[in-house]
Amino acid sequence: MIDEFAKDNLHGRLRRDRAALLWKLDGLSEYDARRPLTATGTNLLGLVKHVATVEARYFGEVFDRPSPEPLPRWQEHDGGDRWATGEETRDGIVGFYRRTWEHSDATIDALPLDAPGHVPWWSEPYPNTNLFAVLTHVLGETARHTGHADILREGLDGRTGVRAEHEERIDEEARAAHRAKIERVARSAGA
Repeated sequence: MIDEFAKDNLHGRLRRDRAALLWKLDGLSEYDARRPLTATGTNLLGLVKHVATVEARYFGEVFDRPSPEPLPRWQEHDGGDRWATGEETRDGIVGFYRRTWEHSDATIDALPLDAPGHVPWWSEPYPNTNLFAVLTHVLGETARHTGHADILREGLDGRTGVRAEHEERIDEEARAAHRAKIERVARSAGA
C-alpha cells in the first residue's frame, strides 16, 4: 500500500513541476524564451529541452524502454541539450517534452517502484538502481530546473509562481520597498 501511495505522490509532484516549467514560457517572445540570461547561457527554452532530454533518458534507456524519438547526444561538449538551435522551434521543443511525458508516464505506470534499472552514467556502486530512485532523482532535477526557470522569469518580467492560478498581481512599488528593506539589512550586517 505504501508503494502505491509513494508512487502516486512522486508522480503527481513530477506532473506538477513539469507543468510549472512549461508555464514559465507563457507569453514570452521568441527572443526572451531563448536568450541567455546567465553568464553560462542558461535560458528558459533550453531548460525545457534539457529537462525533456534527461527525463527521456532516465525513464527510457534506464529501464530498457528507449524513447521512440531520437535524442541528442548525451552531454554534448557545447551543452547542446541546454539551448535551442536556430532550426528548433518552441513548439517542437514543447511537443518533445509533452511526448516525453507520455513515454515516461507509461514507464512509471507499468513498473513497480522496485523495478530494476541500470544508469550507466552513474558511478559505482549506484548504476544498478530501481524506479523509486530514478523517479526521485528526476523529480529533483525537474524541481531544480523549474526553480532556475522561476528566477529567470522573475528577472525578465517579475512574473513568479508555480502556475497561473497562483500568480499574484505584481505590485512594483511594494516589491521595490521590500527589496530595499532587505538590502538595508544586508548592508548593516556587513558593516
